[in-house]
Amino acid sequence: MGKLTRASLMTLEQYANDREDFRARVMAHKNNRRVAVGPNVTLYFEDALTMQYQIQEMLRLERICEADKIQQELDAYNPLIPDGSNLKATMMIEFPDVEERRTALQRLIGIETALWLAVGDLSRVTPIANEDLVRETADKTSSVHFVRFELTGQMIGALGSEETLIIGIDHPAYGYDVYRFHLARGQHLSAICKAELYRAVHQGLNSDLYGVGEAVSGSTCYV
Repeated sequence: MGKLTRASLMTLEQYANDREDFRARVMAHKNNRRVAVGPNVTLYFEDALTMQYQIQEMLRLERICEADKIQQELDAYNPLIPDGSNLKATMMIEFPDVEERRTALQRLIGIETALWLAVGDLSRVTPIANEDLVRETADKTSSVHFVRFELTGQMIGALGSEETLIIGIDHPAYGYDVYRFHLARGQHLSAICKAELYRAVHQGLNSDLYGVGEAVSGSTCYV
């Protein structure tokens, strides 16, 4: 499936003119792809539009207009766009208090590999995390991880049906019993979020890079 190219991007001048409207559309789009797994972990499922926004913001911030430097940004962000057989997400670990966050990151080493996704009764899939990036030390994990869920053909087909899509975390330091209880109750992603993820797998780079559909209020997905 296609990736972003220089032709996909707005010029600095065009982006300056369109930024307010574009940003509002992207934020609504991102909200439909946001999955909160408990109170402190959030997944943002990425696609071409969310990555275009990241690149446009970086170009704007750094005032980048040289072709080679633009290509460097494309090379950095394109790998975060789904390829058609997977879902890719940014995993954020968030605690409002600085000290609480520091101690939590020490306890949560390995949490990115304790994450899992299941479609219906099919086997769980754990993500490939951070690829070649080092996101933790011996003392603590990072507050940001990049994860990729590789899906089987059976799972991709099931995403388009009525099968339940469930995401969970089995980590002893992250409310193991609490979240296992929630999952046992059969909580699953909202219909709009599931549709967005299905779209990510099947469409990859879509033709609507400069605009998205209407936002659905209250569509944040909780597991």
